[in-house]
Amino acid sequence: MTAAADIEAIERATLDAVAPQRVEALEDEAWLLPMDPGTIRRARSAVPLRHEAPRGAPARLLERIEARYAAHGHPSQLRVADLRCFDELRTAMTQRGYQPGKPTQTQTGTSRAMLVPGAGAPADVDAAPDAAWAQVFLGPGFDPVDGAGRVQALSRASSNLFASVRESGSTLAAGAISFSQGWASVHGMRTVQSARGRGLARRVLAGLAQAALQRGFERVFLQVETDNQAALALYLRAGFTPAWTYRSWQSPSAAS
Repeated sequence: MTAAADIEAIERATLDAVAPQRVEALEDEAWLLPMDPGTIRRARSAVPLRHEAPRGAPARLLERIEARYAAHGHPSQLRVADLRCFDELRTAMTQRGYQPGKPTQTQTGTSRAMLVPGAGAPADVDAAPDAAWAQVFLGPGFDPVDGAGRVQALSRASSNLFASVRESGSTLAAGAISFSQGWASVHGMRTVQSARGRGLARRVLAGLAQAALQRGFERVFLQVETDNQAALALYLRAGFTPAWTYRSWQSPSAAS
């Protein structure tokens, strides 16, 4: 079980890292409503700050969330943990035509464990991303629209640092780390298609871990889709363990 205070801190830190254009709140229900036109679902999906059932009727909560998003010209989406306390909410979403996305784990670990033995030289870590860092997200094997959106979102967050594995003048792997709410968080882990299988992602993690330790951040979290077996294996070796699994639920207007 993850402590209630840590759940709230992780969700707030997640939004700090992906920097949505707007964030509103339903204070009585302890929900945050990020709004953004980009492709990162975490930056545009309403999320509860507590793992407990809504205080009011789930259908009424959905109506309130939909109204807030509609007022700003956005379709509604919700990011909800796969826990029994949200069973009635999931039923209400299904009845209203919402569709669930891929299951994704929030995992937690420590910056010390991220210093994976045998990873090689840690990645360089910079205060701002350069063009070569951004290009990793746009190369073969990646969706260029999604990649451009992630580069933009991660670049505009004020607390982010950027890791690059560079060889012979080229950047072959990239990642980012954010610091907020007492947590460090890992984002945007990418390796160019031609350099995969060489352990470069471990070097990115090592560079990010060093940056976290230098700033006094011991606790780290990340999010990873449960069908990404290579990433799951990497994070297991780096000491991460699942905290909870969630899905992003899209309203019919968001899915169209």
